[in-house]
Amino acid sequence: MSAAIDIAILDARIQRALITGYRTMMHKAVDAFVDALADDLISDKPMTLMEITQAIANAKPALLAAAMEEFVKSKHGDILSQEQAECPCCNKKVRRSAQAPRTIETLLGKSTITRPYFYCAPCKHGFAPADSALGLSSRRKQADLQKLALEFLADLPFERASELFFKASGISFSDHQMHDLFAKFSEDATVEDVIPGAEEIERRIDELKGSKKRRPVLVVATDGAHTPTRPQGKGRSEKWGPGEYKEAKGFRLYLLDDDRIVHIASWHQVCNAEELSRALKVAASRIPQQKVRPCLVGDGAPWLWNAMQQAFPGAREVLDYYHCSEHIYTLAQAQYADDPQKAFLWVEATMARLSHKDEVGKVIGGMKRMQPANDAARECIRKTANYLSANKARFNYHGARRGGYAIGSGGIESANKFICHVRIKRSGAWWLVSNCNNMLKLRCALVNGTFEELFDNHATREKAKRLSRNA
Repeated sequence: MSAAIDIAILDARIQRALITGYRTMMHKAVDAFVDALADDLISDKPMTLMEITQAIANAKPALLAAAMEEFVKSKHGDILSQEQAECPCCNKKVRRSAQAPRTIETLLGKSTITRPYFYCAPCKHGFAPADSALGLSSRRKQADLQKLALEFLADLPFERASELFFKASGISFSDHQMHDLFAKFSEDATVEDVIPGAEEIERRIDELKGSKKRRPVLVVATDGAHTPTRPQGKGRSEKWGPGEYKEAKGFRLYLLDDDRIVHIASWHQVCNAEELSRALKVAASRIPQQKVRPCLVGDGAPWLWNAMQQAFPGAREVLDYYHCSEHIYTLAQAQYADDPQKAFLWVEATMARLSHKDEVGKVIGGMKRMQPANDAARECIRKTANYLSANKARFNYHGARRGGYAIGSGGIESANKFICHVRIKRSGAWWLVSNCNNMLKLRCALVNGTFEELFDNHATREKAKRLSRNA
């Protein structure tokens, strides 16, 4: 018992000495900080608040660098002073070659860390164990700066993101550096990384359900958003040809419970229907479907329904009310072009009847019996009747509302806007498809709440690549 007490007392003394030493160092750093401000403090020149702020900001980096460097020394003194280390390639013991300083940049500014450097002659491999212990990036700019830069450029063009990054942090991060970081961060990201994990999705479902007896509705909505793309040029100086709009196919999953909406996952890519279907199946595999009431919402596009049905077989299907009403309004305008009042009344009556499943067949039958006003009306009647017949089982809006289901595609239209359009469809923007898809991955990760985990995966992959190259 006495030995344990002695060890505890010794540990407490070591801790107090460590804190005392760090406090002494910080006193010196603060003295240097005050000295840097001395001329402005004693000057008779009046200073505005902005000038005072700038003066303190100019002196702050040296203070924070000292705090950072001494903290590292205190926390990792054993690693920074080690004489031997195991080679990560051959596992042999290697003696220290030198004490090598390395300058890094973080949100606290520039700092220099002097750590032991080892070189394994048989492997021809140099390494610094402290870099791994501290989780240092191979880049000069460390993880906190990289993450902040990615969030900036997720919302802003690269050049503007670089400008605002410098104003906000005082650290230069060029648009070329940002583009390189963005490409390496996004190129390996997959739908499995961007979609939240099964445990997180279940947590959101349980949090929404609370004490209510009725399961929340899981709305599964799919749609496409046109994005401006350009072809890949053959050389830096060669102009790329005319751009074209391609469809970024996407889906959004969200929970609906009375007046609450809880986002689950979004995924958007310029891809084909099969690729979207595969991504939707990934999301579906992580949904505890026994805890929700799945509801598929879409317009009349067959590929959308095929993708959703494969991922969520047996789910309730609802034809988007507003897409449907557009078809009905178009027919009314063609058939009753000379009588707007009659057209309005016919639309209202038709939409009311379509809200009840027993009336859908009658609406289609009545539509086929209509006497066309002209050839344009005849064609419109044919198309609308076929559209309603193809989606006959997806109406009953009245029953859907009573059950708390969604009847409109506002959720996916909103996702198209804040994920795709806000960033991709900026004035004058034309994207390589690869860059467009990478940006959509980043924006989806931020919206889905998986960005932090995605960045950690990126850092792990970068470390593995470095070790592989060294090996």
